[in-house]
Amino acid sequence: MSTVLVTGGAGYIGSHCCKAFAEAGWSVVTYDNLSRGWREAVKWGPLVEGDIADAETMAAALRQYRPDVVAHFAAYAYVGESVELPELYYRNNTFGTLVLIEEMLKAGIDRLIFSSTCASYGIPVRTPIDEEHPQWPINPYGWSKFMIERMVEDFSRARGLNAVMLRYFNAAGCDPDGEIGERHEPETHVVPLAIEAAIKPGRTFTINGTDFDTRDGTAIRDYIHVSDLAHAHVLGGEKLLRDRGVHVYNLGTGTGTTVKELVDAVGRVSGHQLPVAYGPRRAGDPPALVAAAGKAERVLGWVPRHSDIDTIIETALAWYRSRV
Repeated sequence: MSTVLVTGGAGYIGSHCCKAFAEAGWSVVTYDNLSRGWREAVKWGPLVEGDIADAETMAAALRQYRPDVVAHFAAYAYVGESVELPELYYRNNTFGTLVLIEEMLKAGIDRLIFSSTCASYGIPVRTPIDEEHPQWPINPYGWSKFMIERMVEDFSRARGLNAVMLRYFNAAGCDPDGEIGERHEPETHVVPLAIEAAIKPGRTFTINGTDFDTRDGTAIRDYIHVSDLAHAHVLGGEKLLRDRGVHVYNLGTGTGTTVKELVDAVGRVSGHQLPVAYGPRRAGDPPALVAAAGKAERVLGWVPRHSDIDTIIETALAWYRSRV
């Protein structure tokens, strides 16, 4: 049985990936400082409480569990916050990953799955975005992940690090079985905010920006179900057990949904129309992000199975209703 150590495994995407690895027969260890994760989301194997920048705790966990692969999700991921507080993002995301890689290599562990982002592309020069698209982020969150990708490549050349880097588009939805879901404090993600506005009296959903160069003036995003993301990580782990080198894949559906279309879908699925307000664009938001996801299908055999917008909303709505 192979073992995976999942940094940030108590968080939204990390916990779904822990479940996917466990269901695929892996032994799972979660490593999380619980600053933005939840103890109750750790259901598949032990929890090591620690920060990725704490070299001593990280080294001890690697010595104890000897993982075959490290899947790295421990990152701050709010674009707006990164614009206001860039130091958080460079310290935690970029420097923390440097510590992680150093301790992995000291321990003789050389396989890494890195949770990257489409934010590393910045404003697209062509759509859909393939893996060869130029990377020029427009916010500190994107830059923090861009720098990590360069570190991974450099450590691969210098020290033999092997990695699968997965550039997510917009993660959304919740575990179809209802065991885990999406929980952020504060919540900034569009799908749970829209659901809350539809279900909770007195809440209003704000559309940030109506003057983008898109079909209805609102931003376009490629929403990918978190369980489909999780499955891609399992496939990435299996690839690392077979192949050396650094491998990069986009994870998206190739289909873009505008914010207005998302609002309509939430109203349709929930049976409640959302009160909607309109605000200015958020700093660091590109107009459209849609993946060219064919490489992941060709090489990994990855096909999204839960990522139509109605399924995404249905699973997120079921999770929301189970908690209120």
